[in-house]
Amino acid sequence: MGFSFVEVGSVTPLPQPGNPKPRVFRLKEDLAIINRYGFNSDGHEAVYERLSQLPPPGHRKAVLGVNLGKNKNSVDHVQDFILGVKKFGPVADYLVINISSPNTPGLRNLQHREELGKLVSAVVTARDSLSGTHKPPLLLKIAPDLSDDDKKDIASVILKNENRIDGLIVSNTTVTRPLWLESAERQEVGGLSGQPLKSLATHTVTDMYRLTRGLIPIIGVGGVASGQDAYEKICAGASLVQVYTGLVYHGPLLVHRITNELEDLLRLHGFSTVTEAVGVDCKQ
Repeated sequence: MGFSFVEVGSVTPLPQPGNPKPRVFRLKEDLAIINRYGFNSDGHEAVYERLSQLPPPGHRKAVLGVNLGKNKNSVDHVQDFILGVKKFGPVADYLVINISSPNTPGLRNLQHREELGKLVSAVVTARDSLSGTHKPPLLLKIAPDLSDDDKKDIASVILKNENRIDGLIVSNTTVTRPLWLESAERQEVGGLSGQPLKSLATHTVTDMYRLTRGLIPIIGVGGVASGQDAYEKICAGASLVQVYTGLVYHGPLLVHRITNELEDLLRLHGFSTVTEAVGVDCKQ
């Protein structure tokens, strides 16, 4: 299909069914989706069994990320993520600490300074203690609905040497609802993704790139459905770009269209590589 990497998850330690159905809604007039899946997951053991059948990291054609979540009824949130790091560290090219889904009670509270500091310190320690030479990068997935103080706190925590993570994923779905949404399903509870998320997610990429002084690589997510969308994320500070809802509305040929359009845009603006364009809007 033309992807350079793929991310699976979120995976929770124990199997759980997620929220009752219906739990995903297409907002066709808005090219958007609202979901409240609630981390439906087969659990660590089942997912590990599947992934362990693949060639090991460094010996496969694609980059594989594993997105880690916590169980809904867990009494030790940090331990859930530690278990995920230990379980999937040997088979993943990178790991995602997802603390930004709006559909798991209390999860987004882990983005606050004190809680985040404890969590990041714990998962970095767990990653560094993995046996062998393969120690996958750790990425933190954050919400687009953060206050300016929240963003500053996150940047402060992750820039500390002892808490240094390897990347950010910006962003998850939003709980906000733009007033201009047209679809009848717009009032459904859950996280909104697709075109209505695009500008908010891009703005959050810009903020986090500036707050981290470009020292932490960012994967830009939210409303990417064209080469122009991807280019805007990159110029805002993203080194990589992910597609989710866009695939629902545009199908698998979207990937080649995005890369072809992106190549033309880079050339048009005088860039020979994506790297040259990363964060240029923040440097003007």
